[in-house]
Amino acid sequence: MSKPRLVLIGNGMAGVRTIEELLKIAPDHYEITIFGAEPHPNYNRILLSPVLAGEMTVPEIVLNELDWYASNGITLHTGKQVVAIDRVRRKVIADDGSEAPYDRLLIATGSTPFMLPIPGNDLPGVIGYRDIKDTDEMIATAKVHKHAVVIGGGLLGLEAANGLKLRGMDVTVVHIGPWLLERQLDETAGRMLQQSLEDKGLKFLLQKQTEMLVQGESGRVAAVRFKDGMQIPADLVVMAAGIRPNYALAEKSGIYCNRGIVVNDTMQTYDPKIYAVGECVSHRGIAYGLVAPLFEQAKVAANHLAGYGIGRYTGSVTSTKLKVTGIDLFSAGDFMGGKDTEEIVLNDPHGGVYKKLVIKDNKLVGGVMYGDTADGPWYFQLLKDARDIHDIRDSLIFGQSLVGDVGHAGNSKAASMADSAEVCGCNGVTKGTIVKAIKEQGLFTLDEVKKHTKAASSCGSCAGLVEQILASTIGGAYTPAASDKKPICGCTEHSHQKVREAIRNEHLTTKEAVFAELGWTTPNGCEKCRPAINYYLISTWPHEAKDDPQSRLINERSHANIQKDGTYSVVPRMWGGLTTPAELRAIADVAEKYQVPTVKVTGGQRIDLLGIKKEDLPAVWADLNAAGMVSGHAYGKSIRTVKTCVGAEHCRFGTQLAMDMGVKLEKMLFDMYAPHKVKLAVSGCPRNCAEAGIKDVGVIGVDSGYELYVGGNGGIKTEVAQFLCKVKSDEEVMEYSGAFLELYRQEAWYLERTCHWLDRVGLDYVKGRIVEDEDGRRTLYAGLVAALKDAKDPWSTSREAQPVKQFIPITVAA
Repeated sequence: MSKPRLVLIGNGMAGVRTIEELLKIAPDHYEITIFGAEPHPNYNRILLSPVLAGEMTVPEIVLNELDWYASNGITLHTGKQVVAIDRVRRKVIADDGSEAPYDRLLIATGSTPFMLPIPGNDLPGVIGYRDIKDTDEMIATAKVHKHAVVIGGGLLGLEAANGLKLRGMDVTVVHIGPWLLERQLDETAGRMLQQSLEDKGLKFLLQKQTEMLVQGESGRVAAVRFKDGMQIPADLVVMAAGIRPNYALAEKSGIYCNRGIVVNDTMQTYDPKIYAVGECVSHRGIAYGLVAPLFEQAKVAANHLAGYGIGRYTGSVTSTKLKVTGIDLFSAGDFMGGKDTEEIVLNDPHGGVYKKLVIKDNKLVGGVMYGDTADGPWYFQLLKDARDIHDIRDSLIFGQSLVGDVGHAGNSKAASMADSAEVCGCNGVTKGTIVKAIKEQGLFTLDEVKKHTKAASSCGSCAGLVEQILASTIGGAYTPAASDKKPICGCTEHSHQKVREAIRNEHLTTKEAVFAELGWTTPNGCEKCRPAINYYLISTWPHEAKDDPQSRLINERSHANIQKDGTYSVVPRMWGGLTTPAELRAIADVAEKYQVPTVKVTGGQRIDLLGIKKEDLPAVWADLNAAGMVSGHAYGKSIRTVKTCVGAEHCRFGTQLAMDMGVKLEKMLFDMYAPHKVKLAVSGCPRNCAEAGIKDVGVIGVDSGYELYVGGNGGIKTEVAQFLCKVKSDEEVMEYSGAFLELYRQEAWYLERTCHWLDRVGLDYVKGRIVEDEDGRRTLYAGLVAALKDAKDPWSTSREAQPVKQFIPITVAA
């Protein structure tokens, strides 16, 4: 049976990106034919400016060489412009008469430069700035002519002006607006940019209206005349006054257009067999000109062309991150401000730094920066997530590193790092390696950088820094996805939040049901989504969903931590850090019997047996079980430890029984599965010897009871826990702590620490659910107790702090 035929009109970035996404998920689904009007393979149009400036060559900006098309079985027609679409016979016709039938058609005809409708706009020497041909013509003209005029003070115009200046021409930029880049910058930043560019030799005429282009004796353009009578010489005129969606072909074929090819959220036109993506498209009345939204459209179109039908494109929130002649610029959202908004401004003209943040209802709604834009991705993430910023407002203008915010964009100044600086310690990847891969491979997303360099693909702690490097390297082409919309993995377009909601709302209890309901693109998922779905299932339906051992990581299946030499580390549980001579004797016997090379006291007040062979694990656990010891879960996304000081039991400063409280908490939470590891601590007095201030839940004894703190983290980046409330009794400590952890278990995303979850939802939200809503708190606490009642616990089902009585042996999976 022959394959259905897919034809792509347009060999540009958006169309070919759709084909790339399609090949990832359905590589053999279609016979693919591509028509490109230019005589080149797919190239990175964003990098035309470095080509004009002499910093790169055309071969260096090619994204897909000709052999890529051949290796994927794609028929490529270069230098052929499609002039007609026969929707009845389902075929396209090119200007040379060649035809190609289609079962599905994808239109990606991009945009065209807007040529001012004035006399002389068709003279030789008058060009737009859109493709390699335009760039080559500007380079050739610069070799033999002197005067260049660029009409348009937007990004394209300034890039053209800079390139022509570097090529030796005398350049004047004509702009109708009151300041440069008025769509991306406010007046202050625009004036600073103009001054800097004038210092580099560029000339500017603002608020000028061009009346006509004057023809010279040679027949080519010779001057530009303005409506006020002024005239300046021009051997070359570059029209950079904007772009227009190129939808003439679609409109001629009867496809509904309205300032672009009108598409729905699945990127289909009014003809369901015809899709459209890119700058030619009008989606919900908006035509996007930045790369990031076009790539989002490409993924959705590919998803539907593959027959999965689960993706939706609902529009994009965009930011602009530019580098104009070495000057960094950034803007996002409503950066002009206005009614009911407030502004925080930092202005240092001498230092070349300007920042303005626009605030409304304690949320960042816009911002513009000049000179120092390293925090741009972080500000943009705050804007997209609509995060309440009242707690960091005082230092917000000074950036992420001073605020100490974890965020999603890292807190290092990526732009100032040396190429030799190591970014990913897990895989030994430097900044230079990442930048080189981005440029040479044409990478635009964090996932692509992970795939090509391995950076951020292990522990993930450097992901934010990699995103900053990506943003600073490709500028406006990069837009971080909103955190609540990022897919779990490459198997799906759905986010963690969407998957959690589907499991709850559709009462899904198996991973197979999840895959079927949400249209997973792989039959069995992958190593990223399986553990997450397994967690969401058993945390949502603890008495119906069955834990799937094969969806657990190797450490969880083995009940031990694998070490770099292939051996394992075993940590028996010591409740609240307490032990007995019998337990110590059992540990010593196991260490001698199995020739354990290293025995170490852990930071969580337990004893670690390091260097155990995998084949010995079942016997080791059998011996420890026989002695009354259970796993410390040092390997799991679960309750790890409850660290305690000696408290009022022994310490002369102690105000509360810290050890007793710690044991109660640890036994209450035993075998609790969570989105990430969870650590608690109980200090018997405000001296806080148990370091409760950097734990997921910290309990500090005071004279009147206890203070509870949440969201601490002593890991890669230390996060101080935030004050939740004061309680009076042990029972309240357990109720409030249990309710907090159950809310975290139900709502956090897999691999999201409590500090990151709190950062996303806000402490006020958590207080509302735990402190202010008494019925809700007790419901959450009861849910936690019910979920854990069948845990493999070594004490009575009342879950009170009673002596260890019986054990269910630990089974070590192969």
